[in-house]
Amino acid sequence: MMRSEKGQSLVEFALVLPVLLLLLFGIVDFGRIFHAYLTIDQAGREAARVASIGNDDGVIKNTAINYGESINLQGSQVTINPPSTRASGDEVEITIIYPIDFLTPVIGDIVSPLTLTDKTTMRVE
Repeated sequence: MMRSEKGQSLVEFALVLPVLLLLLFGIVDFGRIFHAYLTIDQAGREAARVASIGNDDGVIKNTAINYGESINLQGSQVTINPPSTRASGDEVEITIIYPIDFLTPVIGDIVSPLTLTDKTTMRVE
């Protein structure tokens, strides 16, 4: 005797759908976080390069902000150490701290917010 399996398919789909959505949102979150990390790494390197040729702090922060434009990087997230006075042969360290929230509802409630940090050090010419 064959019974209709329409109800069974609907129940299976209802059980699998949350797992598929969680996986999909997890992939999207991973991509966003990876993009943000690569962006702050590039912004830190370029800001350190500008600092190594002896520019002032405003130019250095603007360089980092311009390279971090795709993630809306703010000047308050960029730290320059030592500030202002750097002599030839000194090292300058650019630190970028960028908080990022998860889109995935369950993971976001557990882990969020995640803070990405990038430190780049270069010698002043």
